[in-house]
Formats: sequence, structure tokens, C-alpha cells
Amino acid sequence: MAADRTRRVSLVTGGASGIGAAACVAFAERGFDVALCYRSRAAQAEVVAESCRSTGATVLPIEADVADDRDCRFAVEAAVDCFGGIDAVVNCAGSTQFVPMADLEGITAVDFERVFRINAIGPFQIVRAAVPSLRERRGAVVNVSSVAGIVGNGSSMAYVASKAALNVLTVALARTLGPEIRVNAVLPGLVETDWVRRGVGDAAYESVHAQWAASAALGKVATADEVAEHIVFLAADAGLMTGQLVCVDAGFLLGRPAKVSK
Repeated sequence: MAADRTRRVSLVTGGASGIGAAACVAFAERGFDVALCYRSRAAQAEVVAESCRSTGATVLPIEADVADDRDCRFAVEAAVDCFGGIDAVVNCAGSTQFVPMADLEGITAVDFERVFRINAIGPFQIVRAAVPSLRERRGAVVNVSSVAGIVGNGSSMAYVASKAALNVLTVALARTLGPEIRVNAVLPGLVETDWVRRGVGDAAYESVHAQWAASAALGKVATADEVAEHIVFLAADAGLMTGQLVCVDAGFLLGRPAKVSK
């Protein structure tokens, strides 16, 4: 199917699974064409692409590693060549090193560099490459960060530091790229995807899931589809929002109020 140059276009990194995959489908359902970037899961990316195409969207799968600036520039150029421009960039590609926070000797500088290159440098490189098209179309950027970057607790020291960096990068880009380009971030907490389960194992995941739901003000753990709804809102609808770090954590940071016995 040829791209319809009158439709809006989203470029989503990490689009083969999890929140990225859900975002691709949510944009397609909203009437966007989709540039779906993935690093290694070509077959999985094609499944997501077919889900998007079933809504009538044109989808361009792009194999690209956001840690590599050349790949970032290639991905943006491919999307612009195919669709004529980009209206929304979603930086969802992410990585971690599952190391207990207290195990300071368990994580190395190499681990930090790898995680930062994907979680913080990658989003900067993608946005930098996309600025000319986003500026022309008065587009938007949504960075997928984490509440870990606020609370300083998560899967590893490298992860929480990288997400804190992504948070301040979001604010700095919003200040720098306005008024033509809006830049916001969503900060999920625990999300019902396979990512954490694969990292910590089934038993630990079930324990963390139960603890999170019990602590969150809304009494639940978010799904990838629910986070994707907020991503699309920030990209497509939130015309007066920029530089915002939007927690999408089911009220985990709020916590549940203590019950007062009568």
C-alpha cells in the first residue's frame, strides 16, 4: 500500500514489543502511518506491523539500533523518504542490567555505558535527526522514561540513572525546541509486559506485581495498551503541554492511604 501523504506519521523506536508495540498499534488506530523501528526482532516487528496495517495504516519496519547515530539518521531518513515527514517521535527502545541496587560491585562501567547509550543517548540521537521534519510539521516527541528516574530505585543503578538523564533531557529539549516542537515524557511504573518477567524470573515477578498493585493508589499494574494511550495523547492532543514528566504508574508514587479504624 502506498503511503498517503495527507496522513500524520509516527516514528516509534522499540516497536517490536511491549509498550513500543502497543504504541504503534495505538497510533495506527488513531489514523497515523507508522515507522516501526526495531533492533533485532524482525519477525515480531512484522506481527506488530500487520496489526497496524489491519487498521488501514501504512507501516514501514526499519531495522535500526538507537545506540548507533548512523542508524538513527538512517531510520529518520527512511521514514521521511517513505511518508514525506514525521509528526511524532516516540523513544521507547530501552534496556537495563538486572542487578540488585545494593550490589554495587555487580555492575560495571561497561554496563552503565551500554544502558546509557540506549536509554539516554539514543533518544537524543533520534530527536536530533528528526528535528527538521518535526519543526516543519510542528510535531511532538514523547520519551518513554520511568518512575525509577524519580525515586532512584529499580532494576539497577545504571537503569535508574539513565532514566533520570532521560527526564532532564526531556525538559532541556522542550525548552530548546519550542515553540515548534513539543517534548514530553511518560514515566510508567511496573507494566504488564514480559520484560521484567524475563529479567527476574516468574516467581520474583509475581511477587513484585502483587506488591505494586497493593501499594498503588489505583490498586493495579498498568498494561502496555494503557501506557500507549497516554503516549498518543501527549503526541496528538496535548497542544499546551511540553517539558512535562507524566507519571503513568496507577498512583504508585502516591501510595494507598492508610485505613483508619473506627
